[in-house]
Amino acid sequence: MCGIAGFWQIKTFEEPPLDVLERMGRRLAHRGPDDSGTFYDASGVGLAFRRLSIIDLSPQGHQPMASASGRYMIVFNGEVYNFEEIRAELSEQCWRGHSDTEVMLAAIERWGLHAAVSRFVGMFAFALWDSQERKLHLVRDRLGIKPLYYGYAAGHFVFASELKAICEFPAFAASIDRNALALYMRFGYVPAPHSIYEDVHKLPQGHILSLSGDGHSVVRPFWSALEVAKEGVQNPLEIDDREAITQLEEKLRQAVRLRMIADVPLGAFLSGGIDSSTVVALMRSESSHAVKTFSIGFHEHAYNEAGHAQKVAAYLGTDHTELYVTAEDALNVVPTLAAMYDEPFADSSQIPTHLVSRLARREVTVSLSGDGGDELFGGYSRYPFIDSMWRTVGRLPRPLARGAAKLVQTISPQNVNRIFRHLRLPRRLEHAPGEKLKAFADFLLSGTPDTIYLYAMSHWRAPGRVVIGAREPDTAVETLAKLRSLPSSTEMSMLADLFFYLPDDILVKVDRASMAVSLEVRVPLLDHRVVEFAWKLPLRFKIRHGKAKWILRQVLYRHVPPELVERPKMGFGVPIDYWLRGPLKEWAEDLLSTESLERGGFLNPAPIREKWQEHRSGERNWEYPLWNALMFQDWLLSLDRRRKGYPLAGSRAY
Repeated sequence: MCGIAGFWQIKTFEEPPLDVLERMGRRLAHRGPDDSGTFYDASGVGLAFRRLSIIDLSPQGHQPMASASGRYMIVFNGEVYNFEEIRAELSEQCWRGHSDTEVMLAAIERWGLHAAVSRFVGMFAFALWDSQERKLHLVRDRLGIKPLYYGYAAGHFVFASELKAICEFPAFAASIDRNALALYMRFGYVPAPHSIYEDVHKLPQGHILSLSGDGHSVVRPFWSALEVAKEGVQNPLEIDDREAITQLEEKLRQAVRLRMIADVPLGAFLSGGIDSSTVVALMRSESSHAVKTFSIGFHEHAYNEAGHAQKVAAYLGTDHTELYVTAEDALNVVPTLAAMYDEPFADSSQIPTHLVSRLARREVTVSLSGDGGDELFGGYSRYPFIDSMWRTVGRLPRPLARGAAKLVQTISPQNVNRIFRHLRLPRRLEHAPGEKLKAFADFLLSGTPDTIYLYAMSHWRAPGRVVIGAREPDTAVETLAKLRSLPSSTEMSMLADLFFYLPDDILVKVDRASMAVSLEVRVPLLDHRVVEFAWKLPLRFKIRHGKAKWILRQVLYRHVPPELVERPKMGFGVPIDYWLRGPLKEWAEDLLSTESLERGGFLNPAPIREKWQEHRSGERNWEYPLWNALMFQDWLLSLDRRRKGYPLAGSRAY
């Protein structure tokens, strides 16, 4: 795993370009502590690289790396797991080393960029300079596992694995994009192609950006999750249960086997749930020695999975390490988050993810993870909620639905809440009935399942009222509208997660939390061939008799008794709701005070203060919208400290 950065300058810098590249690279040292390199071309193209050595630890794996002919120069973050297979196809090539980077360059020279990338199996983000055509290409893998930002600073083109490197570029203004901030307040992350800064974007997953010397750029896909999903549901596999399970197991086994290739110590995260247990079980079957596994435990029973992981580890005979952390251990991570994530990011499971990464890094350099199983095999509880809500809304005649919605909208949520306080309600309706009724009215008016999905994923459901001077982009709405062609609301929701939640939340969380300690995390369930196979399976293989991830469970049951893994889904969280009323109360009050919010100038204090007071009193649990606001306020404070030249809290490693 590595870090890349670079630019294409349009005018002379006040300082030498190689000095700029060195500084950009140093900001990514945590991603690649083992080696560094720079390249500068007279045309103004500069490349910087930081290396975490995984395959070919010799100097022959050094980057930036030139192709055999000298035409191409590359900086590459990630792994191409099938490089040995490609290397065999290019048998007449004279090889300098045995790195996947060298094989990638040879493949690009032989087949061209688009054709070569289409053959790569792995996770990758790379920059390729073509000295013959005078073009700079940026490429990001199919599922968006590896990050890649790009944009402009005073007319110069810049790019990097993380925003902190772009912030080191001369003349980069780091102006906050209020519209992107509105998206962040809705979701808890900034969805692609946006970033928190104006004029900086995330390269969408499965895309290639090509930039010419005249400044003309083209962004085009080489793989499309939407097309894969459409093809799968239109031409599903006609297959029985046994054959489906066998085929999935073989594809997963191949994916795991490839991701166990490394010249450094390797292990796996193990929570004891379906996804991570499946990965570890297949690793065990592919290995001649005990697999190293790692899990984090909490003393708070409702958040502790360590006991389940221990039982699975014992059954599979893994070399298991677990660490019980205290609330203080977890809270000590909070001051490092702004420096770790570069832009506001509010998935609180970032805390335990960093802790388990730090634990694993004591013994291994590479760890496999079970991320992706929920999105591919219907694992989230929101899927049946969205489906149930859509079945209710979809059955109503449209004129009746519109009339009912308009009637509901004449009553304010506050009045509904006051009325319902005097009624005896089911527990699931006790919380904010006015807001729920208003949301139901929105569903009735829209008549589409994507509106329900957006509601389920929103922390702030009207972020334009929270972010001062913002107009929320239509990015999510427009993308979701494209997914309506899928036959069921569940499949639409799963595909929406592949577009948004997986690449911009889950994979960002894992990448930054692990790379902060120089740990490479590999995700075999997101092998694109597994993804394509999963979409060819009819929905009954994923959700059956109310049981999520049915087929993945059947694969696991071939290796582990069901009673060891069958339990309610817990997630990988921390008790933020309690901490905000306890050990984090003073910190939160300082960041969410009217004075602090007004001084920041981005967030409207009134709705935030209202939720904070309700949460603090125990009247409501507003942990998600409040954590969004807190992570932005903390990030904003860290940005201000950086601009003034002060060290960031917890930034030593980043």
